[in-house]
Amino acid sequence: MARELIDLARREDVAAVVLPVIGSTILSRSRLEESQGLAEALGVRLAFAERVNIRDPHPARLFGSGQLEALSKRMHDEGVTLFIVDASLTPVQQRNLETELKMKVVDRTGLILEIFGLRARTAEGRLQVEMARSLYERSRLVRTWTHLERQRGGFGFLGGPGETQIEADRRMLDKRITGLKRDLEDVKRTRKLQREGRARRGAPVAAIVGYTNAGKSTLFNRLTSSDVLAADMPFATLDPTAREIVAASGRRLALIDTVGFITDLPTHLVASFRATLEEAIEAGLLIHVRDISHVDTEQQAEDVYIVLDQLVAETGVERPPVIEVWNKADALDPDTRAVIVNRAASQNPPAIVVSALTGEGVDRLLFAIEAGLFRNRRPRHVTIPAADGRLHAWLHKNCEVTAEAVSNDADLKLDVFMSDADVAKFLTLSPDVVVTD
Repeated sequence: MARELIDLARREDVAAVVLPVIGSTILSRSRLEESQGLAEALGVRLAFAERVNIRDPHPARLFGSGQLEALSKRMHDEGVTLFIVDASLTPVQQRNLETELKMKVVDRTGLILEIFGLRARTAEGRLQVEMARSLYERSRLVRTWTHLERQRGGFGFLGGPGETQIEADRRMLDKRITGLKRDLEDVKRTRKLQREGRARRGAPVAAIVGYTNAGKSTLFNRLTSSDVLAADMPFATLDPTAREIVAASGRRLALIDTVGFITDLPTHLVASFRATLEEAIEAGLLIHVRDISHVDTEQQAEDVYIVLDQLVAETGVERPPVIEVWNKADALDPDTRAVIVNRAASQNPPAIVVSALTGEGVDRLLFAIEAGLFRNRRPRHVTIPAADGRLHAWLHKNCEVTAEAVSNDADLKLDVFMSDADVAKFLTLSPDVVVTD
């Protein structure tokens, strides 16, 4: 399916986007614009996009016969060759729509999967996309294959007598999924080792999360002086990027840029990208970037927290503290900006208003990140051999040393701000150290 859609995009196919509003469902005001953006991210030419109210969803086609007839006529008149339905279609609905309209039909999950397929740049990213696509295809064999009613004979255990083609296809996908799961476990182990490596180096981690296109990568580049792809399009970032930086105090910390979230994020993607998303949930601090100029910023924020809560439930890891960053302040008019600044100050904890584009508020954000990551440190008294330069250097590099003096017995006594984790790591370096509160 992925290759088909990529080929469609290369031929500059014409797409129509329909956003079904089913029954009393309430959709965000900008959902249709988001649907258009997702379609355009495929590279197809958009003929039209519209909302369609559906009072009673048809089990076989979703749309009523009159609605489908009107859509078919309009798409025929405008030369549409790709029909995008921004909703979840059942396999039967998708197959029947393709049969009646005589064109390719893609639902929201399929569309997001294809965009992820186009954005994946690393082997890890492609692996995760392939896993999500395989899970999606397995649930839709009735649509994907046109020869399901056929049966085939067989011998041995490779398809016994009368095995239907759909059973053989399902078995083939199950085998592929098993292999992909094994490969993703390797990815998970690798990411865990990377996290442990950062922890050993004493660099606490803050993960940047947020709705897609909220400006996460632009902010990441601003904070780390990097050149990660930052574009005004959905899912410009797919593969996570980590950078270590030195804060104004001289302490080192790591920042991770993660994939953007979106309304109705397909469960296949959450499952497949779990190794990547765990980078966020296991960080010491979350930096939740919001496009504060967006008309649906509150709904987008809620969607982000829904995905984070899902990850917490699946991993059993407690959600880290969150700093809300209200980005794109440069896009606000003066009156709106004043209201937003006042509202940010009244949050608990206060939100930080920034512009990743101009750099406004970034210094204040860095201070807040540093304070959040080192929030568990408290004063300790440390005694080490005065001649042990290695231990002395470690304390200055990884903690905050506020005072030090050599005692009469040639020991060095220091006052140091340390967390419990700092103490545990420090005690593994030498049996001759003493740490007291």
